[in-house]
Amino acid sequence: MKIVIIGGTGLIGSKTVERLRRKGHEVLAASPNSGVNTITGEGLAEALAGTQVVIDLANSPSFEDKAVLAFFETSGRNLLAAAKSAGVKHHVALSVVGAERLPRSGYLRAKMAQERLIRESGIPFTIVHSTQFFEFLGGIAQSGAAGDTVTISSALFQPIASDDVADVMADVALSEPINGVMEIAGPEPVRMDALVARFLKLTNDPRKVIGDSQTLYFGTELDDRSLVPGPGARIGSQTFEDWFERGRSRATGVAA
Repeated sequence: MKIVIIGGTGLIGSKTVERLRRKGHEVLAASPNSGVNTITGEGLAEALAGTQVVIDLANSPSFEDKAVLAFFETSGRNLLAAAKSAGVKHHVALSVVGAERLPRSGYLRAKMAQERLIRESGIPFTIVHSTQFFEFLGGIAQSGAAGDTVTISSALFQPIASDDVADVMADVALSEPINGVMEIAGPEPVRMDALVARFLKLTNDPRKVIGDSQTLYFGTELDDRSLVPGPGARIGSQTFEDWFERGRSRATGVAA
């Protein structure tokens, strides 16, 4: 089966490509560098010819409100139009747990706009709502950094390893469309400030983490329900400790 992955060279994309190729599928890792551009439309028709499944993992280069909305709307329209013309049977997209609950976030409003386009396209689809990735902890810390302190939301979240996300994306691509949303998350809910503090300590970062319930995350205030999945979510296998040890093992060349 031919599968096209938009954003196929990124963190989740490259892992998903690897998993699907191991299963014997013809997988195209599409990106502007490979001549496939969802913003301009360049290369889309050629890439999608004969394709049964498209996985959309594209992300905006800018998180500014107008720019991110323009990205997801333009990219979504172009990709869906090309997919419909090519007779694609399953459109899979990755979005964010809680996106529908946080309309003050420009980024999450843009993700909801992307989802609306998918629902209205007439193409059978599955939208995967994921919690934050462990790999983003350093970026979350940096977003609240000021001198020797890091101020982070104290709300609950339930982050997941990118390997677990890629496992799900590969499984969904080979399954029937659900024409709806499924949620995925890591094994345990934890306070964002507490996990960032653990991450900084393990990476020998001396900065002090301050938890503040009113600190904004992607432009919006959080509560303990904002970023955690509902009942029935698919739960990843890797805990934070598992993920960190695996990363350290890869870095040192020692088998995990």
